Amino acid sequence: MTGIGHTLTKTRPMSRDKADTLLLLLACVLVLAPQASHLPIWITCTGIALLLWRGWITFRGNRLPPRWLLLPIAALSMGGVFVTFDTVFGRDAGVAMLALLLMLKLLEMRARRDLFVVVFLSFFLLLTNFFYSQSIVTAVLTVTAVIVMLSAQLSFQYTGVVPPLRQRLRSALFIFALAAPLTIVLFVLFPRIQGPLWGLPKDANAGRTGLSDSMTPGNIAQLSLSREVAFRVKFLDPLPPQSRLYWRAVVLDRFDGRSWTRQPTSSNSAPSLLNTRTFVRYQVTQEPGSQAWLFALDMPQGLPQLPDNPVTLTPDMQLVARRAIDERVRYQMTSALDYTLQPDAAPDSLRRDLLLPSGYNPASLRFAAALHSRFSSDTERIRAVLDFFGGKEYNFIYTLQPPLLGRNSVDDFLFRTRAGFCEHYAGAFVVLMRAMGIPARVVTGYQGGQLNPVDGFLTVRQSDAHAWAEVWLPRRGWVRIDPTAAVSPDRIDRNPATAQTSEPILGGLINMDTGRDSLLSRLRFRWDAINNGWNQWVLNYTPQRQKSLLRSLGFDNIGWKTLVLLAAAAGAAIMLAIAVPMLASRGRRDPIERVYESFCKRMARRGMPPHLHEGPRSYGERLASASLPVDSKHAIEQFLALLETARYAALDHASRAALLPQLKTLLNRIR
Repeated sequence: MTGIGHTLTKTRPMSRDKADTLLLLLACVLVLAPQASHLPIWITCTGIALLLWRGWITFRGNRLPPRWLLLPIAALSMGGVFVTFDTVFGRDAGVAMLALLLMLKLLEMRARRDLFVVVFLSFFLLLTNFFYSQSIVTAVLTVTAVIVMLSAQLSFQYTGVVPPLRQRLRSALFIFALAAPLTIVLFVLFPRIQGPLWGLPKDANAGRTGLSDSMTPGNIAQLSLSREVAFRVKFLDPLPPQSRLYWRAVVLDRFDGRSWTRQPTSSNSAPSLLNTRTFVRYQVTQEPGSQAWLFALDMPQGLPQLPDNPVTLTPDMQLVARRAIDERVRYQMTSALDYTLQPDAAPDSLRRDLLLPSGYNPASLRFAAALHSRFSSDTERIRAVLDFFGGKEYNFIYTLQPPLLGRNSVDDFLFRTRAGFCEHYAGAFVVLMRAMGIPARVVTGYQGGQLNPVDGFLTVRQSDAHAWAEVWLPRRGWVRIDPTAAVSPDRIDRNPATAQTSEPILGGLINMDTGRDSLLSRLRFRWDAINNGWNQWVLNYTPQRQKSLLRSLGFDNIGWKTLVLLAAAAGAAIMLAIAVPMLASRGRRDPIERVYESFCKRMARRGMPPHLHEGPRSYGERLASASLPVDSKHAIEQFLALLETARYAALDHASRAALLPQLKTLLNRIR
């Protein structure tokens, strides 16, 4: 008997309050989980402890903690937020406080009002996820949390029998689906604002990586370890060869013995390209960053158009916007792959491209002097330096982990370590050129990219960051020279989309093929195409894109007032299209209720109508004492019992519909 009783105790169904509270806790976990990636570790650990505490109270059926215990915990939590962020205002501090308040409120739900506070605070906290990420994964997680939270909210609304969890989730999904069309209409037609919607000005650029306006040996090598997307390109003309994909960004022409930086110029006009040919047109989608330059294929022809952020082309052919690119931008460009730049530049304009700091790199200066006296032309001297880098007898190595360099960094690199990344080779090459009297400068940007065969976009990542050199030659002007190609030609010519590579997993126990035709690469290409489509059509839905869409629909030069009226009209049409079928369905009688109405009319004709206060069970008890045939009384008893099951039991639609023929059969047996 003890064993049987123990089994019955174990299989006892969970109480409704406990089940509803656990569902609410699950919804709150889905709301709070994405916040863990950017909240301080102590807040995440505190949140886990508070949620486990609330779950333990629910399982055990214990009392909620008293307020004298919760108040010190809340005060310490708010004090911790102030100590961590030095403020209680702003994005990060505000989100941290909201997360802690939600978790503490779960331990203080004593009235129905507290439940609504938790639910609506959760909905508000969901929005803060978009302060940190607007990816499609964040959107999917947010939608999932909304549906579960709606299910939890619905669970507390039932006063009688609660439908199964699957039916409540289906109802929540139905509510979400009803709101989706109106949301889409408002997204498409509501007047757009210029600038980032999610993010505060002071921290809009926090944590973003990318090229800087200086170059020190090692910084581009560190950047090349990042897989973050710098920009994507859609070519309107045939894709150029990989070896010609040089994406120009920053020109560095001042050297202090250690670092390369930009030197301000007094001229504001860019020189014209001569002998231009092999033009290529393309569209760039550039990710947000903390700098103001834009990327263009070497050499840019013309200026991109950015709304409320004019772009200029500097004398050294840099595209610079008036303010930092703090949001994703898209612009069209045309570049000339073959050109002549400043072949007749004045000597005064080239003087700064010959400057070297005094007292640095004496061995490099002596080496340059020897080359200068050995060869008679600048072209031969350039070739000699490239042969020096690429000669097998000199053992130069292309590596992401070069040794440390001393005060005379170029001397150490050329004659001691001979191991470096692209910035080492470009910087040393320009120093040797200037020492030989050849004007030269360093250019940083990106080289190459990976073509996605799914959507046709070329993705350029931070790992494609590169540095090369430009030298000025008489009658030829500025000419691009890439010293890295002399040491590691594969770095320039290799197409990463077609390279056969492998990726170690499980600690190197398995090497998974990541070449272009591998399953993993195909999945990556498709996922990248989905993300790119999300960026292009959702996150990059700017006022210009909105105007272009409306123009394609026949609305030219539409103002914001007309746009608001159009959005209101479209929203009203959507709501009407949803409401009319729902109102029409309410007019249709439930077939079960129609059968019961027929039963009541049949009894009324025999002088036994139901009273207004009687339900089926009370009505059946009164009919049992009436003078009716025995078989009719038995049929009435079965009919009303089956009706009670159809009305109040937790049945799905199919099971409830299956009871209708039985009810009609029993009704026909009543005489």
